[in-house]
Amino acid sequence: MIRDKINELLDALPEMELNRAYWGIERIHQEYMFKKKLQDKGVVVSELYEESEGIVQQWDSVFAHNIDDVVKESIHYSHYKWHMFSYEQQKCLTHDEARDAFDAEPKDEVYVMYESGGWVLLYENANWVIAADFDSEQDIYIFDRAFTWTYVYTHESMCGPYFYKIEQA
Repeated sequence: MIRDKINELLDALPEMELNRAYWGIERIHQEYMFKKKLQDKGVVVSELYEESEGIVQQWDSVFAHNIDDVVKESIHYSHYKWHMFSYEQQKCLTHDEARDAFDAEPKDEVYVMYESGGWVLLYENANWVIAADFDSEQDIYIFDRAFTWTYVYTHESMCGPYFYKIEQA
């Protein structure tokens, strides 16, 4: 029934508008497939509204602790935190090495945040999650609950992905 209504709407649109409709549907499809892939792997996703601000601040203080405010401003850190990696202010693994390192980490519970969001998600039962699962996402940060490593997938094909792990003393 809904398909008939959608087809009726699409039939009434000129070709140029169909192109816009296609890209909107494509994005909805990508979001659905991303969520379905996680669900199929048994991942349980919870939104952490109240704790999010503190978790984001802790991410900043742990992973960007050695970058002063002047440098942060010069690399536009406030726009994209991952600039600390692309501007080589924080030593990290990149590309396939980053993906492999992320895949190798235990991930029973991980935090997930998006650059554009103001909230953090908790993924539980995430051990089967791999880097490729996030290839449809943009400017996403995944990190363990102990804040010992972070994996970042950007919107720029030539930047990242990045993997940074705190060196143990």
